[in-house]
Amino acid sequence: MSKFDEVVAKAAAQLKDLGIKADEDLLRKVAKSQGPSIYLKDASLVSCGDEAELKRVEDNFIVKKLGVTDKKTIDKVLETACTKFKPVRQKMRVAFYYFLVKELNKESVFA
Repeated sequence: MSKFDEVVAKAAAQLKDLGIKADEDLLRKVAKSQGPSIYLKDASLVSCGDEAELKRVEDNFIVKKLGVTDKKTIDKVLETACTKFKPVRQKMRVAFYYFLVKELNKESVFA
């Protein structure tokens, strides 16, 4: 199993633990869009307790990648995601971003 496949499998397992059945094809595309950062210990994780980190997620993924610019929508989806992932100590960026894509109905970005 390649390192990429391992990351995707771990993200799918994390989503499953949260009661989310992942579409593996979409999960792979979301993971691919993150580039080599998915292999780096710190960059591969999201911290909901770090305002600067959430701002990076907003700017670099939600706005630039997904094209969502409505601040109210962004704040709501980040709050929803952080609440959903609260039981997870180490939130995988791939799983977190997959959740954001599904919540915002932006699967078409990865088509």
